[in-house]
Amino acid sequence: MNQPAKEIISGLLYEKSKLKQDIFYLTIDVFKQLKEVVRETVAELKPLAQQIDKRIIIDFKDKSEHEIELRVAGDVMIFSMHTNVFEFDQNHPMWRTSYIKQDHKRSYCGMIMVYNFLADTFKYNRMNDVGYLVSRLFVNHERHYFAEGKRQLGLLFNNFASSEISKEELRKFVEATVIYCLDFDLFTPPFDDVKMVSFAQIQEESSMMSLKTGKRLGFRFQADTDLD
Repeated sequence: MNQPAKEIISGLLYEKSKLKQDIFYLTIDVFKQLKEVVRETVAELKPLAQQIDKRIIIDFKDKSEHEIELRVAGDVMIFSMHTNVFEFDQNHPMWRTSYIKQDHKRSYCGMIMVYNFLADTFKYNRMNDVGYLVSRLFVNHERHYFAEGKRQLGLLFNNFASSEISKEELRKFVEATVIYCLDFDLFTPPFDDVKMVSFAQIQEESSMMSLKTGKRLGFRFQADTDLD
């Protein structure tokens, strides 16, 4: 290997590979904190739910190092940490901020995604059901963070330049996620989208449980500005 090539590789390993390793392990630490916050949130909500109605279920499952399942009443929120480090695409609004322009390395982030499912999807093992991505939390090597998401999830956590991740900030994020998912109602799909069903679906155990269900099934969720 000639010297210039070795220098280029060495430079990239230092500038990018080391940076990505730092961000990956930082994101793991943040996700561990997130698990603690979710556990504490469940402990706080359970007595409240029991006072309101003993049938309301509040629960938490530590699925793996990179996944948390939070159930609140009829909703399940899946918090999933991606194991890769990402950079914003060139059309992302963050490229227009002075914070990123001043230091390109700040654009590399770990990512935690939040999906919303119906609790009955898990209860009845409805494999055809769909969940919705409601938010993505990004964290960089300086522990700065912001979130993309629906309604308050994209408005409350968008100051990347000055927002530093902490347990208290994660608590606010979890609380906002729960509020959004509880307020995000199940709509009936358009009639013509579900007017046909196969004989196999009807014959399956639990009958109609095999039909696909989702909160906005048949609607263009990603463009549902009237619902945001």
